Amino acid sequence: MVYPLSGSVSERVARTRQTIPASVRLIAVTKQVPVEAMREAYEAGIRDFGESRVQEAEGKQAQLQDLPDITWHLIGHLQANKAQKALQLFHWIHSVDNLKLAQRLDRLAEPFTQKPIICLQVKIRPDPAKYGWMAPELLADLAALNEYHHLAIQGLMMIPPLGLNAAQLLDAFQQTHTLATQIRDQNWSHIHIHELSMGMSEDYELAVQAGATMVRLGRILFGDRTL
Repeated sequence: MVYPLSGSVSERVARTRQTIPASVRLIAVTKQVPVEAMREAYEAGIRDFGESRVQEAEGKQAQLQDLPDITWHLIGHLQANKAQKALQLFHWIHSVDNLKLAQRLDRLAEPFTQKPIICLQVKIRPDPAKYGWMAPELLADLAALNEYHHLAIQGLMMIPPLGLNAAQLLDAFQQTHTLATQIRDQNWSHIHIHELSMGMSEDYELAVQAGATMVRLGRILFGDRTL
């Protein structure tokens, strides 16, 4: 692992928190981050950890069982065959990116006493490298999603395409906010979009400016991670 940024993890957490409103949830993205660094982030006040892979998260959770107040977020692409395990491991699944996956999660979640919290992943601009609904596709699928009573659909997640300048990034975040408002104004009975999961280390301040309620930060807290 390589951590080229200055200061300790706890110092980076403290510096970064100063740039984020208290109302915005800071999710520490811990893909390829060792549990020792995660413990340091925890000691600095982090309680939300985001993992991209189900298997990696399972191993880390086993090593962090003594920290029971962690909230675990799945932020990476979820394969259908890992949906059951994801529901067991994560409090939030940000990356529900198609109707078939949502339907599967709803079916598997039926016996749960507490509904899993879901974000719908969207693409504001066409991007073959990203999963998710384009806005017109999501709007067309809302009626079907509203029938999935075993999921708590509470937000949108968006990852912008690579190569956008600051103005384009801000516009993409603002369009995501507008889409969330459009969905919320339709007053669905089982879809309540009040969370916006958007913004990473390079662009989170623009995302916050556009109305993000959750930012997913890895490199700015832990440095570049290479295996």
